[in-house]
Amino acid sequence: MLCMISALALPAVSEEKAVVSAQSLIERTVVSYAAAGERDEQALSELSSIDPSLGDQWKRIMDLWEAPVAVNGELPDGLPEDDSLCLVALGFQLNPDGSMREELIQRLNVVLASSEKYPHAFIVCTGGGTAADAPAATEAGRMAEWLKDHGVDPSRLIVEDHSLTTAQNAILTFDILDRQYPQVKQIAIISSDYHIATGALLFGAEAILRNSGTKVVSNASWHAPSGTLSPMFQAGALIELSGDVETAFEIYYETY
Repeated sequence: MLCMISALALPAVSEEKAVVSAQSLIERTVVSYAAAGERDEQALSELSSIDPSLGDQWKRIMDLWEAPVAVNGELPDGLPEDDSLCLVALGFQLNPDGSMREELIQRLNVVLASSEKYPHAFIVCTGGGTAADAPAATEAGRMAEWLKDHGVDPSRLIVEDHSLTTAQNAILTFDILDRQYPQVKQIAIISSDYHIATGALLFGAEAILRNSGTKVVSNASWHAPSGTLSPMFQAGALIELSGDVETAFEIYYETY
């Protein structure tokens, strides 16, 4: 009987080890690429041998990361003219009193122009509470209020007001779109210029991890006078998408 119990217990232990190994390979893949700019093909191959589906997803994510992103000052012509298009406006930390910083207002000017060019597109305002002295204020809430005050139809606005990182922006936005707006098939990211590549990467990666048919197809940006996001920051954000929040935040703190 003891031998039978031991034999039955072995698959669970092996499965747990496989999960740990797969996660370590994902993290090795993204960190090595961020540090050296080269794909760790061995890690990807080992990941595929453990979980072919997961291996394929992360190969596609690495392809996405390697592809250059053309950062636009405005949305181009030729995007869908109906509500299959969604403009995703990424937030920015609020002032302590809950008011919006200049950078967020400038992003919203780009959102407003984009909403006028594509008047049937939905608009996601994404960002949680980041005001030290105004806990009820959220980036998304303030953004939506500003857009309504500037003439945007409230029925077009989708408020995601719980996220605190760009990775969470992607996860929680997809949660809402998948559940409530299945007609959305294409996303345009709107942010500051230095943030566009990271936003496009994370929303594109989240779509891959969900096997979603929704794709990031374009972007529009405000030209910020300063600001950068390093490849190592992007690696941390991808690790956050993979589910290892603790390691992700260690990378964030070490990077900035």
